[in-house]
Amino acid sequence: MKKLALSIFSVVLFLSGCGLLEETQNTLDYATEATDYLNELNTFAEEVQNLSEGENINIEQLESKLATLEQSIESFNTLEVPVIAEGIHEDILAKNEQLLNIIHNAQENGELVLDEIQNGELYQTIESFTNFMNQIEQLGL
Repeated sequence: MKKLALSIFSVVLFLSGCGLLEETQNTLDYATEATDYLNELNTFAEEVQNLSEGENINIEQLESKLATLEQSIESFNTLEVPVIAEGIHEDILAKNEQLLNIIHNAQENGELVLDEIQNGELYQTIESFTNFMNQIEQLGL
C-alpha cells in the first residue's frame, strides 16, 4: 500500500511540475514575442520617420510600411498570453488600439494623409510602448 501511495504521490508531483514548467516556458515565449514586437515598433518608427522627411517622400513605401505594421499589431493581439502577463498584455492591447486608430486616421478615402504621419502622434504613441520593455524583461527572468 505504501508503494502505491508513493507512486501516486510521485506521479502527482511530476504532473504538477510539468504544469509549472509549461507555464514558465509559455511566459518565456511570450516575453520573447513581446520583445520582438516592441523592437519591431521601434524599427518601424525609425524607418517611417526617414521615409516621411525630406523632399523625396515615397508614399507607396509609407503605405506598405503602415500595412505591415497593421498586420503585426493584429498578429500580436492574438498571442496566447500566460496568466502572469495578462495585465501587461491588456495594456499593450490598449496602446495597439490607439496605434490602429492613428493609422486609420492617416488614411483618407484610401489615400495616405502625410500630415497625419508627420504630426508626431504616431511616433509618440510608438515611443510610449518603450515603457513596457522593462515589464516584459522582468517576465523573462
